[in-house]
Amino acid sequence: MEKYSQFRDRATGISPFLPVTTALSAVSLATHAVLFTFRLPFFIAYAVSYFVFFHHLPLPVIARKMALWGLMAIPGIWWVDLQLDGVKRGTLSDQPLHRFPHPGSVIAANFTSPIDAVYLAAIFDPIFTVSYPGERRVQRVSLFGAVMQALSRVQAAPPPDAKLVDIKDLLKTYPDRVIAVFPECGTSNGKAILPFSPSLVETPSDVAIFPVSIRYTPQDVTSPVPGLWFRFLWNLLSRPTICIRVRIAESQLNTAVPSSNGAHNSNPLSDLRYRKDSFSETSAEEKRVLDRVGEALARLGRVKRVGLTMRDKAAFVTAYNSKKKS
Repeated sequence: MEKYSQFRDRATGISPFLPVTTALSAVSLATHAVLFTFRLPFFIAYAVSYFVFFHHLPLPVIARKMALWGLMAIPGIWWVDLQLDGVKRGTLSDQPLHRFPHPGSVIAANFTSPIDAVYLAAIFDPIFTVSYPGERRVQRVSLFGAVMQALSRVQAAPPPDAKLVDIKDLLKTYPDRVIAVFPECGTSNGKAILPFSPSLVETPSDVAIFPVSIRYTPQDVTSPVPGLWFRFLWNLLSRPTICIRVRIAESQLNTAVPSSNGAHNSNPLSDLRYRKDSFSETSAEEKRVLDRVGEALARLGRVKRVGLTMRDKAAFVTAYNSKKKS
């Protein structure tokens, strides 16, 4: 779409905000319509039941995970290709637990679809957060909030009523949980990695950061444009099957902060300095930390990093919606 050429990354030529479309024949369209019509009422009833009632019941975590797998089974998400970076297929069970995201660690995942949060919840049961451009602190959200964030309007800055916290404070509050961070601050179509928020550099130096790449086949279940819920549901529910490809890189450490000698309690003077600098420019070492995580995500997803920001995405959404109306 040359009419959106100004929203291509100049270095790579990639348009990370364009929705992915799949051409369908008349026969395929009819088949997809039948599947969509059949699945939609079951999916909506199941999702409402889970998020309104089941999720809030005092049940074991395994029960919630099984319920989420049931939610993903309705649209045909039957197969997940999960692999650790540098580990041969068939040897996952032989790997030590510290190679996987575990309680007290941080997941840095790419953000492309509402399915991302549901999958991460079904596997790791993390604490979800929202990152904002240029902001070191994050906003804690529920699973439902993380799902909604994938199709919410573009946020170039935190909303005035957002309750922001540091990642290190979440790690202290929830030592038995994984913290999930989407450092790109918004969704793309999965064809690139967007610039990161500096929120990850608030992770303590002894806490493992796991880059997690999530990709889909077909790619039209990604949701780079806010508000297109019907389009997303059509692509999700009209396909016979959807495959998820998950790659987990080796953990990274935040070398931009001094070592805390195995404890999350940092020096009060250091805390004061970091809070004072929460809106300051990232240092050279902090940029190297973010670059290492970004490069890992790009390598795992076999994509490139681009320089287009959330401000560029907001401008794209305005142009895209105006073209649709005209």
